[in-house]
Amino acid sequence: MTTNQIAKVCYETNRAYCQTINDNSQNIWEEAPEWQRISAINGVTFHLLNPGSGPSHSHDNWLEEKLAGGWKYGPMKDPAKKEHPCCVPYAELPAAQKAKDALFSAVVNALRDQHQS
Repeated sequence: MTTNQIAKVCYETNRAYCQTINDNSQNIWEEAPEWQRISAINGVTFHLLNPGSGPSHSHDNWLEEKLAGGWKYGPMKDPAKKEHPCCVPYAELPAAQKAKDALFSAVVNALRDQHQS
């Protein structure tokens, strides 16, 4: 599997999980905004380069990327304003949001042996 294919699996896993917590805001991978796809690809790349990184590392990497891109905390996700409620340290995330980081890490680790550059 390529990095992009693993990112798609991670993204779709996250999308499916979000639906279980009544968050239907995510489009399918092919219709997702480019910034969301790039974020997933960057997350996969991070985990492939840093074996053993867990959910908190996944969030820290995501948060660093968001802050570098001009995002900040906001009570609701608003791409136009670059605001996101998860722009906080991992320890401050609600359990439902921590689960997303755990799923992302687990999917990358499960598919790591199938990765091909």
